[in-house]
Amino acid sequence: MPRCRPTPGPLAARSLLQLMWLASPALPVGGFSYSEVLEAAVDTGHVQDEAQAATWIEHQLRLSLGRADLPLLARAQGAWRRHDLAEVQALNDWVRMTRETSELRQQTEQMGRSLTDWLRQRQPQDPRVAALAGLTPAPTWPVAFALAALHTGAPVREVLLTHAFGWCENLVQAALKAVPLGQSAGQRILDRLVDVLPEVVDAALRQPPGQRQSFVPLLAILSARHEEQYSRLFRS
Repeated sequence: MPRCRPTPGPLAARSLLQLMWLASPALPVGGFSYSEVLEAAVDTGHVQDEAQAATWIEHQLRLSLGRADLPLLARAQGAWRRHDLAEVQALNDWVRMTRETSELRQQTEQMGRSLTDWLRQRQPQDPRVAALAGLTPAPTWPVAFALAALHTGAPVREVLLTHAFGWCENLVQAALKAVPLGQSAGQRILDRLVDVLPEVVDAALRQPPGQRQSFVPLLAILSARHEEQYSRLFRS
């Protein structure tokens, strides 16, 4: 007879609340100051209304976050769990090398350092936090998030869903300011993104080793242009 896997039990309340904390815009890592190229897309006419904003963010979710950061986050969690600092450093290097512009690299490093400082205050006894702080030249955001989420005890799928939702919420907030859009439009976009998040996360978890990629040329081009953009609200 085929072996049946037991159905996972409900997430413990403390784990759930800690995940919500990590996804919260109030987490002091500075994510609100970045639009991840969306502002440049608005400036160049690629995004001009609610429908285009929703499509842009969904495509970026599928083609960028879903194929790069989410698979890396899952792998980084395993490396932190095994105390495999060599792999942690290699993953951190991969994040930096695949940020194709100065502003995107500065974003992941700034947010990574801020989350590291946050972790120092909450997990000072964990030697992996010191190892995170010691990553050269700086800890990156997904690698730092992997360790922070590991402390919640939540399964990796829930961790990836949390990370992806926080990313989506931040991009929607950027769209409200940059397009601009109203709050109701933002909620409709989030509703659309929530429908596709499980699919994107499951695809990231199924991704075979060695197939992680970060290849979105238009994002790189617009990000480079954003660095010279005359007037801007966001740092990326």
